[in-house]
Amino acid sequence: MFLTITATGSPERPATDLGYLLHKHPDNAQAFSTSYGTAHVVYSEASVERCTAALLLELDTVAMVRRGKGKGRGGAPDAALAQYVNDRPYAASSLLAVALSAVFSSAMKGQCNARPDLPARPLPLRVEVPALPARGGADLVRGLFEPLGWTVTVEAVPLDVEFPEWGDSRYVRLVLESARLTLSEALRHLYVLLPVLDDAKHYWVSSDEVDKLLRAGEGWLPDHPEQQLITSRYLSRRWSLTREAMERLELVRLAEADDSAVEEIDNAVAEESGPEEDTEEAAEDTADKAVSLAVQRRDAILAALHTSGSARVLDLGCGQGQLVQALLKDTRFDEIVGVDVSMRALTVAARRLKLDRMGERQAARVKLVQGSLAYTDKRLKGYDAAVLSEVIEHLDLPRLPALEYAVFGSARPRTVLVTTPNVEYNVRWETLAAGHSRHGDHRFEWTREEFRTWAGRVAQRHGYDVEFTPVGPDDPEVGPPTQMATFSIRTARTTAKEEKAA
Repeated sequence: MFLTITATGSPERPATDLGYLLHKHPDNAQAFSTSYGTAHVVYSEASVERCTAALLLELDTVAMVRRGKGKGRGGAPDAALAQYVNDRPYAASSLLAVALSAVFSSAMKGQCNARPDLPARPLPLRVEVPALPARGGADLVRGLFEPLGWTVTVEAVPLDVEFPEWGDSRYVRLVLESARLTLSEALRHLYVLLPVLDDAKHYWVSSDEVDKLLRAGEGWLPDHPEQQLITSRYLSRRWSLTREAMERLELVRLAEADDSAVEEIDNAVAEESGPEEDTEEAAEDTADKAVSLAVQRRDAILAALHTSGSARVLDLGCGQGQLVQALLKDTRFDEIVGVDVSMRALTVAARRLKLDRMGERQAARVKLVQGSLAYTDKRLKGYDAAVLSEVIEHLDLPRLPALEYAVFGSARPRTVLVTTPNVEYNVRWETLAAGHSRHGDHRFEWTREEFRTWAGRVAQRHGYDVEFTPVGPDDPEVGPPTQMATFSIRTARTTAKEEKAA
């Protein structure tokens, strides 16, 4: 298997910067052991104007057979010649994709300690793959790469050059060129799409492949026109995994729908976006400098957590990390975990918290993890409290029961705090048109009665008691702008008292 990456440059930006990004010096030939053979990295040229790195994966076909099933029925050795004679050593596949991630892992993550400014710079890149299985032909190759900003040259490989009437094989020669992608983006495209085009993987696809796909697809897969095909093929057409990945990608897309760029999020002053928060910002510009609703909401959450005596807290749907930041400032909280489906939001949260510069003791108190609240997650079990602040209204109502079970039934913290807008209060927002939600992504907004009915049903089903607290000015006619429910798990003593009273 063979792949080359070429960068062009100038005296101001030499092409040999590619060596820094790949963490492989152009003067050295390096070899790396893999499960199925040896990966070699060599540079065929390295000058200011042009630098080419080649990855050659030398496969051990015997090792491939021995690491596979290698047995026929009844345990007898399967001596079929096809085990040893196949296209794997010669054509790009998932084997090459895994080698890319192993040999160029820092480059794929966008890390370069020697030159921290380099990973974010787009490079004039050219990638060549001389033999690539493409189940779907040249049209599919273009359909996968062109939406990502690549100029694609794809040439079908004939079955036999001496007998052109036999037609083309399923292999193509691929050349990709772009001047506006970073090396990290290019490698992540290849990591996902090489096995997608081959439509096969050399290893068993398990649930952790969904996380791998979302990490590698961050920033491009949620909006790719061939998202479903990519997801299905990458996960070896396993229906349950494909469904999970598609749902998580949809959540990522929705979470990022209002983000024009990471820089805008990082510099945002508002705690949330939407008409409600615009109104709050306008109010803050008045002479009184009134405290924003977002700050009042955080203060109410902190007060409720103090009352519950919680020390280990989950912020579910943590977004850009505002609540996590507030929790960190309070030493009564020993462990804070922020969970969000969006890697972009978690990246912004990490920058907000300055995790890379945080002291060791402080860093030990906080963790940011990617996860979907639509699925049970054993990482979320055993905590004192969980917070769902302005989260539930972003879910479609048919999917709300999945969140209810994941939080109240599976994770089951002692205390759960849920805040959500009170739709009755919307008439008090002068900038909000009648009949419109406070945020474009809100799937619903409840009245006080609707929220209490839902919370009561959840509490009854999962063994919690629930109390309600207004957040913000409590209007005598329409109530507060935000409503908060505090769920407390029923203890055996509480249940016994209730039974005795009955």
